[in-house]
Amino acid sequence: MLSVQDLVVTYGRVEAVRGVSFDAQPGSLITLVGANGAGKSSVINAVSGIIRPRSGTILFEGQDITRWPAHKLVAQGLVQVPEGRQVLGTLTIHENLQLGGWHTGDSAAISEVYDRFPVLAERRELPAGALSGGEQQMLAIGRALVARPRLILLDEPSMGLAPKIVDEVFSVIQEIRASGTTVVLIEQNARRALRAADHGYVLASGEIAHQGPAAELLADDRVVQAYLGV
Repeated sequence: MLSVQDLVVTYGRVEAVRGVSFDAQPGSLITLVGANGAGKSSVINAVSGIIRPRSGTILFEGQDITRWPAHKLVAQGLVQVPEGRQVLGTLTIHENLQLGGWHTGDSAAISEVYDRFPVLAERRELPAGALSGGEQQMLAIGRALVARPRLILLDEPSMGLAPKIVDEVFSVIQEIRASGTTVVLIEQNARRALRAADHGYVLASGEIAHQGPAAELLADDRVVQAYLGV
């Protein structure tokens, strides 16, 4: 479904990502974990077309998308839920969801989001900025789902949320994966992400320090002590 090969991302003279490679098989949930500044968001933003990598190759369903703009990728089924949610606070919940389906006009997809997140249905005419952080995260995920993604990229979906809301977010992520959508999850909450994933990649200083089946990474004392906390 997705193959990233030798990805390099720079900001001026600063090399944020150095030679990162990973794959996501159809229907899988993979996670990239690591501390702040490890390069996780730079990787995901390059995959989704928000930034242009310096070098490397990104393949989506076998097609080279390395230089594609973000809007073209969304239309092809590759959609990102950005870090910090980034809902449009002055627009209503419903208007935010309509923007998620700008290329399809699929009203049925919006109805499905309302069925999945009843709180959004109840408040559909409220401005998105009036929602709590957890509700905004649900809206951001719902907005991505309206686009009918085959691959969804989630950037720090648990950031800043209360533990109970984090549980709800991860439950939704598992539901998305169970529906057949491939998921690439970027998370600082490494333990929680690895418990949810099939395969994990640990980033440190812009490089992949460890990779393997997620359960094996969680059971590896070297990985736990060095990257996941004792």
